[in-house]
Amino acid sequence: MKNTLVALGLTSVFSITGFTQENDSIAASKLQQNTLEEIVIRGNRLETPFNKVSRDIQVITQKQIEALPAKSLNEVLSYISGVDIRQRGPFGTQTDISIDGGTSEQTLVLINGVKMLDSQTAHNMMNIPIPISAIDHIEVLRGAAARVYGINALTGAVNIVTKNKNYSSVTADVKAGSSFKSKEEGDGSGIYGGGSIEVTGIYGTEKQSQLISISQSNYNGQRYNSGSKNTRLFYNGNYDININNSLHAMAGYTTSLFGANGFYAAPYDVNSEELVESSIFSISSKHKLGNFSFSPRISNRYGEDDYRFYKDDLSKARSQHYTNALMLEFNSSLETKIGTFGFGWESRLEQINSSNIGQHNRNNHGAYGELKSSIGEKLQGSVGVYANYNTDFGWQLYPGIDLAYQINDNWKVSTSIGSGQRIPSFTDLYLDQRPGNVGNELLQPENAWNYEGNIQYAKNNFQAKAGYFYRSITDFIDWMRNDSSEPYSPTNFGENKMHGIFGRLKQDFTLRNNQSIGYQVSYNYLNPSIETSSDNQSKYILESLKHQFVAGLNYRNKNISLNLVNRWLKRELANGYNIADVRLNYHLQDFLIYSEVTNVFNASYNEAGAVPMPTRWFSLGVKYEWRNI
Repeated sequence: MKNTLVALGLTSVFSITGFTQENDSIAASKLQQNTLEEIVIRGNRLETPFNKVSRDIQVITQKQIEALPAKSLNEVLSYISGVDIRQRGPFGTQTDISIDGGTSEQTLVLINGVKMLDSQTAHNMMNIPIPISAIDHIEVLRGAAARVYGINALTGAVNIVTKNKNYSSVTADVKAGSSFKSKEEGDGSGIYGGGSIEVTGIYGTEKQSQLISISQSNYNGQRYNSGSKNTRLFYNGNYDININNSLHAMAGYTTSLFGANGFYAAPYDVNSEELVESSIFSISSKHKLGNFSFSPRISNRYGEDDYRFYKDDLSKARSQHYTNALMLEFNSSLETKIGTFGFGWESRLEQINSSNIGQHNRNNHGAYGELKSSIGEKLQGSVGVYANYNTDFGWQLYPGIDLAYQINDNWKVSTSIGSGQRIPSFTDLYLDQRPGNVGNELLQPENAWNYEGNIQYAKNNFQAKAGYFYRSITDFIDWMRNDSSEPYSPTNFGENKMHGIFGRLKQDFTLRNNQSIGYQVSYNYLNPSIETSSDNQSKYILESLKHQFVAGLNYRNKNISLNLVNRWLKRELANGYNIADVRLNYHLQDFLIYSEVTNVFNASYNEAGAVPMPTRWFSLGVKYEWRNI
């Protein structure tokens, strides 16, 4: 407790910024700001420069990611304000992701705008083929966003954008780490540890960018039966035919094998194991005819999930799931004197074949219309509606509006009203896993309205933003039971209301002799309530965050940088926990040598299930980058 208070006291003043390794702080800040201004938020609809967005969107750049003490993309996301990462399997295996107190089923993850939505379960949505070294930036949109991303973006969306460069490069990153703790009895000999390697190559010219990456991680775990092996392969290609036409292709494959001790049925699943495989393919094109632009895209995501309750006896208590989603999209825009009109259509054809869910299929079709406009230089915004038809649930409409007003060069206020829908997963509807969990075919979709207002201030190297939001979800789905003798089953529990406030600060200072220091602080407070007539036992309803405080320190001196970050999280019915991490970087020409210590104070905590997270963990890595500019 003493260490926790000391860490909170120190890091409430300073925070990590994860900035570039420039010698001069002002130059670094300008470079960082220019990088953000060059980023275009594409979503699946209209394109908007980051500095002109009219709702709360956070962007995390590749340079920021590089400075974070994180072993995986999952850990990178855990430092983002409002994002709740709940890992059952650490080291980049199974992770649930939610935003602003929602459930993992209510958050949408995308790669370059392609949905990673898993119709079996959101537990597999983060099983994606992207290594950290292939990421250009991450966009986090908070609030209901059906008119931006379609179904299941009920509480927000995370879009992972990969690198697209006009020069060639090769990046190799090798890392090893350990807790230096001896293995538990029955788990072999030696100590817990492991490592990873990532290689990303880009062939870039003025007309094309071809990215290929491969990564492999292998950890023997951090307690009994918690080891993992992850393989990721990814390709992203962009080719400009001419100034008005271009082609884009993406393909990826990932497989993860990991011990599932404590995942779903503790303490009886100590010898459980899970194998998850998924692949993604997408091809699209962009065309411009005068003021009219359009982009068709076809994508497919396939997944396999093999859960082995007894990994040494596959003849019993084994669950196998095979899912596929074919996605067809057509997006377009028309520039006029009154603004830019966007309109389009998408279809999603889903099917599953499962040992305890059965064989099912359903189709989802959506169409949208949107107008983005401005009045003078001060007021800008967008308004639109998304119409959705699902073969199981029929038609529904989801309107929304965003407005932003630039008071002066430093102050900006914005507000948004959005709506969204979450379609029940096949697990929600049809699972038959007696006596543990049983689906409910009578479930209806969740529907949400989200209202938000925020104000931001930016001057020189100082940035501040604060806001309030209110969200109401009707037909909220939770897994319930009358008593402990019955299985859990999902039900439309009632109306879930959420009030939240957030604040973020960020600043750089220049010191003597080319030294600099930066800080960033964020805080989120969530106050949920449920209106229901049921008094049954709830499985998930009170697991959302109540408080989230993230802060740290970044110090730079020529080629050396030190990054500290601290997270304090408190859930509704659980004790708060404090996690402090540190990373030291040293640049030597084309090499980056780094060392990390995560969970510095050896805190004991769980994020999901009955899986304790790793205690203090030490890592050492080397990253090499060659560029031909």
